[in-house]
Amino acid sequence: MDTSPVGVLLSLPVLLQLAAVGGSPRPGALLRGCPAHCQCEPDGRMLLRVDCSDLGLSELPANLSVFTSYLDLSMNNISQLPPNPLYSLRFLEELRLDANHISYVPPSCFRGLHSLRHLWLDDNSLTEVPVQAFRSLSALQAMTLALNKIHHIPDYAFGNLSSLVVLHLHNNRIHSLGKKCFDGLHSLETLDLNYNNLDEFPTAIRTLSNLKELGFHSNNIKSIPEKAFVGNPSLITIHFYDNPIQLVGRSAFQHLPELRTLTLNGASQITEFPDLTGTASLESLTLTGAQISSLPQTACDQLPNLQVLCVSGRQ
Repeated sequence: MDTSPVGVLLSLPVLLQLAAVGGSPRPGALLRGCPAHCQCEPDGRMLLRVDCSDLGLSELPANLSVFTSYLDLSMNNISQLPPNPLYSLRFLEELRLDANHISYVPPSCFRGLHSLRHLWLDDNSLTEVPVQAFRSLSALQAMTLALNKIHHIPDYAFGNLSSLVVLHLHNNRIHSLGKKCFDGLHSLETLDLNYNNLDEFPTAIRTLSNLKELGFHSNNIKSIPEKAFVGNPSLITIHFYDNPIQLVGRSAFQHLPELRTLTLNGASQITEFPDLTGTASLESLTLTGAQISSLPQTACDQLPNLQVLCVSGRQ
């Protein structure tokens, strides 16, 4: 019996495939596992990159090598995913299902993909977050659900994705967020909620202590509450333009030590200069359309790195 590290780790399906190609993962032999019409190339010494994009496929390709590390099924006509596990690929790290017609992801669809790090599900027809299907993807680091028809993010929607760093939800129809919808996303650094139908500030972000980049521009948010970012001390960039924001809590932008730029346009109900205690790295501050009549004496002390200050009233 082979007692080498590779021999110990390989599962039965892998061993069966090795037997079929002569007992060792030779690059030429691995290419025999390439599905019809797809393009395949070696990825390192024993893994395989498989490109089945833009082939007009209506179902998943068969005869896929268990050594596949990257699988591109984008720009096809796939509308249904299987109720059973998609593939038993323990080496799969990247999966592209974007630009298809998928409206539903079965709960067991991604089971067994324990190495998956990147998942593309954007530009499909999803109306809700496939919460159960994500439960087994604990290694996932980046995911996009953009350009779908999702209207609500429920509580604990991403509860088991503790390794997720990047999450794109832009260009959906999201009008509401569960207060605990982002709970469990302990590693998240980038959250994109741009181009949705949000009416209220997304207070659910307060659980994202490592968040660095937040986008919620091009929504319908009218106010930013007091202490809005109290749970996000790592924020560097906030994109919230193209919202009808009129009111901003005076303490909304406190204690953001990494924030560099802050721009508030058209906030007509702001009557006091914001209290920026703890946001000492700010370099550029723009407040237009406000009703601020004077600057506090403490402004210079609070903002020692400020280089650009633009404050103007309503025209």
